[in-house]
Amino acid sequence: MRLGVNVPNFGQGTDPGVLRGWAKTVEELGFDLLMVSDHVVITDDVAVEYPAPFYEPFTTLSWLAGITGRVRLGTTVLVVPYRDPLLVARMAANLNDLSGGRFVLGVGVGWAKQEFAQLGVPFERRGRLTDEYLGKIRAAWTNKDDYRGGDIPIWVGGNSEAAIQRTKSFGDVWHPLHCTVDWLRAAVERTKPEALAPRIALRLTEEPITGTERIAGEGTIAQVIDDLRQISALGAETVLLDTYTGDPANTLETENAWQALATVAAHWKEAQ
Repeated sequence: MRLGVNVPNFGQGTDPGVLRGWAKTVEELGFDLLMVSDHVVITDDVAVEYPAPFYEPFTTLSWLAGITGRVRLGTTVLVVPYRDPLLVARMAANLNDLSGGRFVLGVGVGWAKQEFAQLGVPFERRGRLTDEYLGKIRAAWTNKDDYRGGDIPIWVGGNSEAAIQRTKSFGDVWHPLHCTVDWLRAAVERTKPEALAPRIALRLTEEPITGTERIAGEGTIAQVIDDLRQISALGAETVLLDTYTGDPANTLETENAWQALATVAAHWKEAQ
């Protein structure tokens, strides 16, 4: 099982130099994948957790592709209804081609009502639009002479039954977010996805966290490594580690995040 990192591409602590530092750190620590988030308009509902400045994912990943050599690059997750599907198909295919086949398209339906309104996209139709657009994206990629996208994996984000069904219809990998190991195990046993790549928290503590509500990735390094072992046993091909706590001030604490990632990388290597 491979490990990846969710990199904050937003907030007061983020700028080109910090993004470069994230990419260098992720690649040098041996992680397999670097992913970023997606918003287009930083409305009030978005700004609570994802404040400006917000670096657009395709632009950011294209730049990071040029300053990295090995690590895969992706979105966790691109809000599909925000953009014309043929534009997404071309940007994704071009990024994959220019990066040497390193792109992963993680997708979702979105949640920010004010942002949908600003973009003139009907919030209540976001699920149907996502399905329609994913179909058009896949159809566009069949034109190998033009798009030259290669094999771009589509990770479908979300914990709902609709997300699971969307994965089976349009995706390659189910990408659930921030859940307990017990919930994930039950969901996998019930739905039997063909491929699994969850995004989990990374919150290291000195003392163990107890209780049934502890989500995967929270607790001591021993607890986190045990979570990773259990998720690996469920058949996950990749686990994405997310150091962002939801507090915008967290973007100012990059050194702490990098140290936590270094700790996990070292202990996971020993556990293999």
